[in-house]
Amino acid sequence: MSSYWVVVGSEDNFLIAKSRGFDMFGFKSRRRREASEMRPGDKLIFYLTKIMKFGGIAAITSEYYEDHDRIFLVEPKKKAEEDYPWRVATKPEIILEPAQYLDVQAIAPRMEHTKKWPPEHWRLAFQGNLRQVPESDYQLILDEARMAIAPQG
Repeated sequence: MSSYWVVVGSEDNFLIAKSRGFDMFGFKSRRRREASEMRPGDKLIFYLTKIMKFGGIAAITSEYYEDHDRIFLVEPKKKAEEDYPWRVATKPEIILEPAQYLDVQAIAPRMEHTKKWPPEHWRLAFQGNLRQVPESDYQLILDEARMAIAPQG
């Protein structure tokens, strides 16, 4: 049975992964437990902070592993070094162009995951680097992403 993860991070790191063909993705050092629970077939949904958009979905193709090569950028306001050492191999499922990014504010009220918070505080659902969400939320975002890339006509 697959799990569905919202990866909360910068658009810069999303674009770095995109430039690599989404061959892998890394998670913060304090997210070892979550990374260790990831399995091939799980899905990563990318929530881009600051702009509050979903940028795409990738499928996990490996167990997690540790790698300290510096690939991803540290958030500008963070002083601590972070090399996102807990990694999984991935393959792109649907990766949106910036003009196609999905507005989370429009999707969040329809998600099961966000119902844990009062509607006016939906952003709390996306605090932290990784959040597990139900399959219904993954399917909602996948459907929205497919509509975003469908030819208009």
